[in-house]
Amino acid sequence: MAPLGRACLLLALAVCAYGIGASLYGVRGGRADFRDSGRRAMYALAGILAVAFAVLEVAFLRNDFTFNTVADTSSRTTPALYRAAAVWSSQEGSLLLWALLLSLWSSLALFLVRRRMREVAAYATAVLLGLAGFFVVLMLVYATPFATTHPAPAEGAGLDPLLRFPTMVIHPPMLYSGYTLCTIPLAFGIGALLARRVDADWTRIIRRFAIAAWLLLGAGIVLGARWSYAELGWGGYWGWDAVENASLMPWLTGTALLHSLMIQEKRGMLKVWNMSLVLATGTLAVMGTFLVRSGILNSIHAFGGATLGVPFVVLIGVLIASSIYLVVSRAKMLRSEHRLESLLSRESIFLANNLVLVGLCFVIFWGTYFPLISEALSGRESSVGPPWFDRYTVPLALALVLLSGIGPVIAWRRATLANARRNFTGPTLLALLALGALLVAGVQHKPLALAMFCCAAFVLGCIGQEFVRGTRARRAIAGEPVPVALLALVRRNRRRYGGYIVHIGMAVLFVGVAASSSFQHASELGLSPGQSSRVGGYTVRYVRPTATITPRQDAAHTGSTLSLGAVLDVSKRGRHVATLRPSQGYYDSGESAQGSVGHLIGGQPVSHISMSAGLTRDVWTAIAPDISSPSLQRIVSAGNRTLPPDEGLIAIAYLARSYLRSPPPAQFHLIVSPLVMWIWIGALTVFGGGLIAIWPVPSALRRAESVPSRALPSGELAQA
Repeated sequence: MAPLGRACLLLALAVCAYGIGASLYGVRGGRADFRDSGRRAMYALAGILAVAFAVLEVAFLRNDFTFNTVADTSSRTTPALYRAAAVWSSQEGSLLLWALLLSLWSSLALFLVRRRMREVAAYATAVLLGLAGFFVVLMLVYATPFATTHPAPAEGAGLDPLLRFPTMVIHPPMLYSGYTLCTIPLAFGIGALLARRVDADWTRIIRRFAIAAWLLLGAGIVLGARWSYAELGWGGYWGWDAVENASLMPWLTGTALLHSLMIQEKRGMLKVWNMSLVLATGTLAVMGTFLVRSGILNSIHAFGGATLGVPFVVLIGVLIASSIYLVVSRAKMLRSEHRLESLLSRESIFLANNLVLVGLCFVIFWGTYFPLISEALSGRESSVGPPWFDRYTVPLALALVLLSGIGPVIAWRRATLANARRNFTGPTLLALLALGALLVAGVQHKPLALAMFCCAAFVLGCIGQEFVRGTRARRAIAGEPVPVALLALVRRNRRRYGGYIVHIGMAVLFVGVAASSSFQHASELGLSPGQSSRVGGYTVRYVRPTATITPRQDAAHTGSTLSLGAVLDVSKRGRHVATLRPSQGYYDSGESAQGSVGHLIGGQPVSHISMSAGLTRDVWTAIAPDISSPSLQRIVSAGNRTLPPDEGLIAIAYLARSYLRSPPPAQFHLIVSPLVMWIWIGALTVFGGGLIAIWPVPSALRRAESVPSRALPSGELAQA
C-alpha cells in the first residue's frame, strides 16, 4: 500500500508541473487546447490525491503500524470513528488533506467557469496547481505520509485524547475547506491582474467561492470554539490562541471583501481595495497553515516540525511580493469609476465596516505575530494575553455590530433626512427601550456589555423592519398569506435577505459573548462527598464518586484505561436543577519504564466536563481527582512490583474500587455562564443565512412574475 501512495505523490507532482506549463503556454500562445489540458490536469490531480488519501485512510482503519504516521497517531484501542479522523491529526495526513481539498475545490471552480474568462481561468489554474505542487513537494521531501518502518510496532502511540471529541472529526476538514477555498479568489485575482481583465466579470466569478470560503471557515472556527468549551477543562470557548487567531484573520478580511464587492458591482468603486482584500485573504489562509504546520508555536492546536518553517516563509514571501507588484503595476486599470458622494450613504458605511474589520485583523495579527518577531529579534520569549486583545477588539466589535445595522438600510449614494428618519426611528427606539430595561435589571456596572446589548437591539430593529416592509409589499403585490409572502420574498432575493439573516445571527452571537464573558460566575474548590458549595446562585453538592476501568467501559468513549469522576447535584432555592457527572480520563502512556501498572494510567489525563445547558444559562463543571493520594499510589507501586504487564488491569480495578470506597477530596472547577447557548444559536443563524445567500436562484425565479398588483408606495415596491 505504501508504494502505491508514494507513486501517487510522484505522479501528482508531475501532473502539477505539466498543468502549470500547459496552462501558461495555452494562455500566452493562444492555444485553447493547452488551456483546456491544463484545466483537466487539475481534475487528474484531484483523482490521484484521492487515491493517495484512500491508501492512508485504509492504513489507519486497518491499524497498519508499518506506516509511521499510523503508529504515531493511532492505536488499536482508539475508537474506530477517531481512527478514521486520526488521518488529519498527523502532520503528514493533514498536508495530504490540504492538498486533496485544494484540488477538489479548484476542480469544481474551474469546471464551473470553463466557458468564461478563459485567459483569467488559465492563469488561475497555474496558480492553483503551483500551490498544490508546493504541498506535494512538502510531502515528498519533508513529511511523507507513506514512510514505513519494518518490523512494525505491535501497538501505536494512540490519538491525543483531547482530540477524541465528535466536533474534532469534522472541524479540521471544515477549516481546511475554508482555507483552500480562500486560495481560489486569490488565484483568480492574480489571473485577472496578469490577463489585465479587472472589470466586474472576475468579481462575479469569485463571489460565490468567497462566500463559500467565508461560510466554511466560519463553521470551522465555531466548531473549534465548541470543542474548546465542551472538551478542554478551562471553561472558555475562545482564548486568543495563536492558531485560533490564524483562522479568524482570513475570515475577517473575507467578510470585508464580501461587503466591498457589492460597492464595486453597484458603483464601480474600491477596485484596488477589493483586489488587495482578495490577495490578503488568500495569503492569510496560507499563513494560518504556516502557523499550524511550521512547529514555531506551542499550542494544543499546532503541530509539526520546524523543517516546514522555511518553505512556508518562502511561499508567503513570494505571495506578498507578487501581490504588491501586480497591484502597483496595474494601478491605472484599478481606478474607481465613481467617487464617494456623501459620508451618509451605504458606500461610506460599508467602507467604515471594512476599516473596522481590517482594523480587527491588524490588532489580531500584531498580537499573534509580535511575540514571534520579538523572540526572533531579542531571543527572549514573550506573549500577549487575552486582556491585551480585549482592550482593542471589544470597542471595534461594538462599532462593527452598530454598522451592521446601519449599512443594510441606509440609502446608496446619499441619504436624506427623511430616509434616515424612516429607517432609524424604530430601531433607535427599540435600542433605547432595551437600555431602559437593562438599567432596571441592574446591569449598569458592565457598560461595555450594556452597549453591546443596545447595539444588538438596534440591529434586530433595523433588519426586522426590512423583513416586515418586504413582506408587506409582497402581500400587496401577490395577495399571499404572511408566511407564504415571507418565504417568497427570501426566495426571490436570496443574497439580500440571506445577508440580513447573517447580520441577525452575528448580533445574537455577540449578545451571547458579551453576557457570558461579563456576567460569568466561577469557582475552584476542593470537595469531599456530601459537601456543597454555592456559585452564581446555584448550590452544587458532591453526591458520590464514580469510576470505570478499561477502554470498553469508558463512558466518554475516548479509550481511557481509568476514568474517575463524581455525581453532582445542582439546585437553586432548594429545587433540583440538574445532575452533573464530570470525570477525568487516564490513558496508557506506552512507557514501560513507568511499570506494569503505572504506564496504564501514566499518559496525559484529560478532563471530561459535564454541564447543564439552557437558553438562559449554562452550569459547567470539571473535576481533577487526587490520584496522587498515598492510598492510591500504594496500589500502583505494589502492582508495579508484583504484577506482569498483561495483568496490570487487576491493580487498576483495585484502585478504582478503593477510590469508590474512600475517595480523597477532589478539585472542582464550577462555572455559571449566562446566554452561552445564544452563541451557538447565533452561529447556526449565520450559517443558515450564508447558505441562503449562496444557494443558486432557480431559473424560473429569475423571470419576472406576472401577477396582479395593486398600487403601493415605490419604496415598498422595491422591497418585494
